[in-house]
Parts: sequence; structure tokens; C-alpha cells
Amino acid sequence: MDKISDHISYREAVKSNTATRRGIDNIPDVEELENMKLIAEKVFEPLREFVKGPIKINSFYRSPELNVAIGGSKNSQHCKGQAIDLDDTYGHRTNASMFTYIKNHLDFDQIIWEFGDDKNPAWVHVSYVSEDENRHRCLKAYKENGKTKYKVI
Repeated sequence: MDKISDHISYREAVKSNTATRRGIDNIPDVEELENMKLIAEKVFEPLREFVKGPIKINSFYRSPELNVAIGGSKNSQHCKGQAIDLDDTYGHRTNASMFTYIKNHLDFDQIIWEFGDDKNPAWVHVSYVSEDENRHRCLKAYKENGKTKYKVI
């Protein structure tokens, strides 16, 4: 398999420096791969059209072993191929504008304003389950006593 979608390569979707360094197998199964294609079609590709340029994918698929290694949530949708962490490092749009666009124009399960400040998140987490199951949940991540907390926004 070469591509998840027009603008996401398979290699990019499963890439993890931690997995490489620790020898962790980060290969999605058939169902996870289908989920990855779905979120790419429903969220990433329409967002990329809005951005009008490349968007950095910080994290897409994570095997359960990789998720434990990086300290991810026990219920991480990354492990199901249903979540992507995005960062507009190329300067076409801000992370805040991507967050707002997804929130106002796309169908999604959950979107998280990941840290940063009140003007711009450090990155954007977005997930997609299905048209029938998406919760349209908007959260903001912050640290409290060294622990990540979330508030509904």
C-alpha cells in the first residue's frame, strides 16, 4: 500500500521515531487501515483543501504497544486509526484556523485544542468514527499539577 489518501502516504501515516528506536511494530490491521482511509477522506482531505498546502501529521496510527511507550491515553483513538494530530508547521494557516474550520465545517467525533495558548494550539487532535457515531465533542487540553486535563469548549 502506497497511499491512505491523495495527500497522506502510508509511510507518513505509520511513521514513529519512537517505534523505530524501540523496534515496535506499528502496522495497522485491515479494520484500522479502513478507519485511517475514512478519517483521511472525511477530515484530512477537505481540511487540506481549505489550507491550500501541506499539513504536518505529528501522529496518526499508533499500535497499542507504541501508545503505551509514548504514554498515550488508554482509550486513544489513534490505536484504532481514527485520530490524527495535525500541525500547520508550513505556515499556510494557523493551528487555530484549522481547529475552527474543522469545528465549523466538517463532521468529526472529537477535536482537541492541544495546549499552546488562547490564540493558537500547539497542535490539533481530530478524530472520526462514523457519520452516525460522531459526538462533535470540542475540548481544550491543559496541564494541572503535571497532569493533562480537558475542558469542554
